[in-house]
Amino acid sequence: MSDLPFGHLALAEGEEFDAIRALLAVWGARATGIGDDAAVMDVPAHERLVVSTDASLEGVHFRREWLSPRQIGARATAAALSDLAAMAATPIGLLLALGLPDSWRAELAELAHGVGEMAAWACCPIVGGNVTRASELSLTITVLGSAAQPLSRDAARAGQALYVTGRLGGPGAALAAMLRHAVPDAAHLARFAQPRPRLDEARWLAARGARAAIDVSDGLAADAAHLASASGVALEVELAWIPCASGVDAERAIASGEEYELLVTFDEGSPPDVGAFEAEFSVPLTRIGRVVRGAGVTLARAGGRVDPPRGHDHLS
Repeated sequence: MSDLPFGHLALAEGEEFDAIRALLAVWGARATGIGDDAAVMDVPAHERLVVSTDASLEGVHFRREWLSPRQIGARATAAALSDLAAMAATPIGLLLALGLPDSWRAELAELAHGVGEMAAWACCPIVGGNVTRASELSLTITVLGSAAQPLSRDAARAGQALYVTGRLGGPGAALAAMLRHAVPDAAHLARFAQPRPRLDEARWLAARGARAAIDVSDGLAADAAHLASASGVALEVELAWIPCASGVDAERAIASGEEYELLVTFDEGSPPDVGAFEAEFSVPLTRIGRVVRGAGVTLARAGGRVDPPRGHDHLS
C-alpha cells in the first residue's frame, strides 16, 4: 500500500510523469489513488454503475480566445458530469485523458484548477486518467456514478407532461456574439463559460416521480428529438411556454446548445411541485409540452407550427 498522500503510488521520472505530478499538486485531496494501471471503485450496495465519456476539443468545442484555461477545464468537466445528471446518478469518480500541446504547457496548472474545482463542486474524486502530447488541446473526461434506479431517455410514454429546468438561450446567444467578434451579454457569457450540471436537481426530480430524462447539450429541440426517438413517442412543445434567457426569443432558445439543463417527463396525474423545486434550487422548472403517440417533435405557437431547428451534430 502506498504511503504517499491520498493513496497515490510513486511515479517514475520523465516529462509525462512530471505533468501528472503537476496536476496532483494542484488537485491535492481532490484526487485519490493515482498511479496504478486502473482505478478500483466501490459502488454502494443495491445501486448500479453509471458511466459516461465526454470530449472537449480545441477548435471544436471552444476557442482559446473565448475562455480562460481554468474555464476550459471546468466547462469540460461540467459537460461530462451533466451526463450523470441526465441519469440522476451520484458522481463517484472522474478520469481525465489530457491531450496537451507544447503551446499549452504553461497553462497546465490553470487547466487542472478548472477540472479540480468542478470535481470538488460535484463531490467527485479524480481517480485516474492519462496525459499525452497532442497537436490541439483536448480534455476527454470519463465520469462514473451510481444510482439505484437510473433515469433513461427511453421511458417517456404518451400521457406524460414535459418539463425543463432553467432558462434557455444564454449559451447560444454568447456563442453567436463571439462568432461575430462582438462582446456577449455578461449573463449569457456566464452561462456559456460556467455551466453547472443539474446533479442535485436530477436526483430531486427522480425521487419525486420523473419518468424519462435527457440533458440539454445539443439544443432543446434536438435533445427532445433524441428522447422521442428513444422512447418511440412524439413530443409536442409549446413555444410560448419555453423559459428564455433575457433578450432571447423562444426559437433561438430551443436551438441553443451546451445548456446542461434537464428535459424530464412526469405522469400527468403526478406533476412535480414546481414551487418546492424552485425554492430548493433557485432554478425554474417549467412545463413546456406533452408526450403523445407518434414520432418526432412538434413545435406549436399561436397561428400554427414551426419546423424544429437543426441541433448540434458532432460529425457535421
